[in-house]
Amino acid sequence: MTIRESGEMYLETIYILSQKSSGVRGIDVGAQMGFSKPSVSRAIGLLKKDGLVLIDAQGFIRLTETGLSKAKRIYERHTLLKRLLMDLGVDEETAAEDACRVEHYISDATFEAIKNHAKKYGSDQ
Repeated sequence: MTIRESGEMYLETIYILSQKSSGVRGIDVGAQMGFSKPSVSRAIGLLKKDGLVLIDAQGFIRLTETGLSKAKRIYERHTLLKRLLMDLGVDEETAAEDACRVEHYISDATFEAIKNHAKKYGSDQ
């Protein structure tokens, strides 16, 4: 199953929020991403249908094992690419925006090469 960029953004946001709080609700995701409640509900429903999130009786969203794995992968890409761009002299805001664009399209092979380069030359996480 391949999820689209928007689905990856939701997974990453749920992951980040879950690191800061014990419970994540759709309203938290919407506030973080700047999206409306209907948009968030639809996206979360699609992620649930794809087996990437679970929603408990109280409305809290939890990543499944597969969802967590994907979210961690996306977040790792974002943080490493942002750091690399900042190391190159890009300001933090631009680096974050560009990393967000690139993280969804870069191949696994290219990202692994960047990660290995960063470890070798000191830009690793």
